[in-house]
Amino acid sequence: MHINSKLPKTETSIFAVMSGLANRYGAINLSQGFPDFPVSRELINLVNRYMLADKNQYAPMPGVYELREAIAAKVKNLYDKKINPDTEITITAGATQALFTAITALINPGDEAIIFEPAYDSYDPAIKLNGGITKYISLSAPDFKIDWNKVKSTITPKTKLIIINTPNNPGGFVFTETDMQSLTEITRNTDIVVISDEVYEHIIFDGLQHQSALRFNELYQRTLAVYSFGKTFHATGWKTGYVIAPEALTNEFRKVHQFNVFSVNTPIQYALADYLQNPENYLNLPEFYQAKRDFFVEHLSGSKFKVIPSHGTYFQLLDYSAISDLNEYDFAVWMTKEKGVAAIPVSAFYHDKRDQHILRFAFPKELDTLLKATEILTKI
Repeated sequence: MHINSKLPKTETSIFAVMSGLANRYGAINLSQGFPDFPVSRELINLVNRYMLADKNQYAPMPGVYELREAIAAKVKNLYDKKINPDTEITITAGATQALFTAITALINPGDEAIIFEPAYDSYDPAIKLNGGITKYISLSAPDFKIDWNKVKSTITPKTKLIIINTPNNPGGFVFTETDMQSLTEITRNTDIVVISDEVYEHIIFDGLQHQSALRFNELYQRTLAVYSFGKTFHATGWKTGYVIAPEALTNEFRKVHQFNVFSVNTPIQYALADYLQNPENYLNLPEFYQAKRDFFVEHLSGSKFKVIPSHGTYFQLLDYSAISDLNEYDFAVWMTKEKGVAAIPVSAFYHDKRDQHILRFAFPKELDTLLKATEILTKI
C-alpha cells in the first residue's frame, strides 16, 4: 500500500531519540526537559480530592469555569490585564496541542508563517500539515538577537502568522520590550496573527521581566498566547495548558479545539483552580530555577565547555568547540554512549540543521543529579 506522507522528511523527534539513547546506555538524561523531582503533594492531593468528589466526567469544551476564572485573576495580578474567562481563555491538553490547534485554525494552503530559529520543533510540521509555507529567520548564538528589519522584509502579502517564543526554548534568551514594540509596529494595519509561546513565563532570571504579549494592548488584539501548567508546576505528564486570545481569535481556536480534543482532564482542572489561589505557587519559580541554573554553571567552571548565557527556561546551552570537531548530533550521541550524559544538539532546532557546536542541557533536576552530570562534563 502506498501512503502519500504529509511529512515525508520528518523523522522521530530528537527528544525521543536522545531519551531513548539515555535509557539504553544508562546515561544521566539532561536531554528531554522534564523535572526529576516530585510534584507538589498539595496539588496531587487536590487532584485526588476532586476525583473522589466525582469530578471525573467531561469538562466543558472551553475548560472548567473555575480554572478560567483563576487564570484571569492571575493575568490581572501579573500583567494588569483584564481578561474575560468566558470568551478569551481556553484550557488545552498541553501547550503543543494548543500550538497545533492555533496553527490549524489560522493557516490555509499557501499561507506563509514566520518562525524564529532555533525553534521548538512542533511549529514547522504543524504549518506544513496545514498546507502552509514556513519562512525561517535564523538567529545566532550567543545572543540570538533579532533583526526586525529582516523580519519586515520577510513579510509578504501571503504572510498570515508570526510565531514567537519567549523565554526561548532552546536559546534561553528573552524578548525585550523593544522587541515586542517592533513586532507591534511591523504587524500594524495587517491581517497577520501572532502566536506567542509563553510556556516558560515564570522561569525567567537575572531580574528580567517577562514581556508577555498580554502587556501590549495593540499587539494582544492579534495574538494567541500559549501557556503550560506542566512547565509551571513540574507536571509535564499531565499535559494541561491554556490559550488566551481576544474573542474573535478564541472563537476560531475553539472551532478546531472542539474537534481534536473537545475537553481536558476534569479533576486536574479543578485542582489547578484551587492551587492558583496562592500566587506563591508560581511567583517563587524564578528564584527556584535560577538557583539550579547557577549551581549547574558554577560546577562547570574549569571545564572546556563554554557557557552561553541563559536568561530563561530551564535549559542551558554549552559550546563544545574547544573539545571536539564532531557535528552536534554525533557529539551528543558520543557523549551519551561514552560519557553517560545526554543532551540535545541545537542543530535539531534549525530546519537546515545548522551546526554551531552547541548542545542544550536541561537543568530542572535534583542537585545530586546535576552534580553527577557536571562531574562527568568537567572531565571531558
